[in-house]
Formats: sequence, C-alpha cells, structure tokens
Amino acid sequence: MGIVVSEFISLDGVVQAPGGPDEDTEGGFVHGGWSHPFFDPEVVGGAVSETLARAGSLLFGRRTWQTMAAAWPERAGDPFADRMNAVEKYVVSATLTDDPAPTWHNTTLIPGREAVARIRELRAADGGDLLIMGSPTLVRTLLHEGLVDELRLMLMPVVLGGGKKLFPEDGILRPMELVSAVGGSTGVQVLTYRPAGTAAGRAAA
Repeated sequence: MGIVVSEFISLDGVVQAPGGPDEDTEGGFVHGGWSHPFFDPEVVGGAVSETLARAGSLLFGRRTWQTMAAAWPERAGDPFADRMNAVEKYVVSATLTDDPAPTWHNTTLIPGREAVARIRELRAADGGDLLIMGSPTLVRTLLHEGLVDELRLMLMPVVLGGGKKLFPEDGILRPMELVSAVGGSTGVQVLTYRPAGTAAGRAAA
C-alpha cells in the first residue's frame, strides 16, 4: 500500500487546527477553524471523500487521533462518518498505554519507538492506501524518512502568520511531481503531488 497524506494547508504552509478553535491551541495558536471560509463542498468535499474511499487504513499521530476519536463515533449514520468509524486505524504514540480500540473502534496502537519500522511494514503490505490526515509531527518524520508516496494538499487562500507547518526543515531537497490540480469557487486549490526522483542530500551548512 502507498502512504497518502491529506492536509488542509495555508499559503504559508501552516496545517495547525484547520477544523475548529479548540482543535490545537499549542504555541498560542488563535486561528483554529481557519479552513471553514474556503471549504468548497464539491471540490474539497469530493476530494476528501474520494481519498477516504481509496484508503485501506488510517494512520494518525496521538493528538489528531484523540481529536478524531472524540468526534466521529458520535456521528454514526452519516456515510462518511460510518466509513471513518469502520476502517482500520493506527495511532502512533509514545504516551498512550491503554488499548485505544474502546475509545475508537478498530484502532491499533503503534508505540512511538517502533513507529518507523512498523509503518515501513504496513507500507509494504497489500491493500488500499495508508491515509494520514493531519498529524503534522508524524508526517514530518515520514517525509524525512522518504515514506510518503502522495501528498494531497487543500491549499487555502489565507496566510496565518505562524503555526505548525507540514514539511521538515532538514535541508533535504525533495523534487515533487504535480499529478493533478483542481480549483474551487472559494479560491481553494486541491493539489496532488508525488515524489519525482531521489531526494538530494542535506544543504550545506
């Protein structure tokens, strides 16, 4: 399976708390919910639904998983929510110790120290995509390790001026191929990229 990353992202590369004011206020972030004015139901909603339909399983970091686990089980009966609740899920965490499945059905814990090795195994297995939503810390790690096969970015026409960003600042040049681009009525662009060639080494200090 391939690893697909799906993110709402601002023009200045911020992915923190696109969904709501209390989603993630770490670092004093005050713009939670910033994606809502630019959400085009047909273009963005269609892209998110199509991406989820392709997924064989979902992969999250702890913070994003806890946010999702608190929201989606209560939305049963909606086709998208039912898919989110039913699909196999993995959460990477160095702090969760209890079985996460009772909190959100069909979830398996991957201990943080085992994350890269376990995710390599999942990526090598047969099945649909391994889809990551949010989880920027985990995504940065997987980008650094060269394990991301596709980026689907919902680029919103807004500059946030600060917040958690998606890409690692590790000095490595990563060429990407633009596979598709679809514009929405709100100015949003749904952009799909795949790695194009081998990443170049660290930039000179």
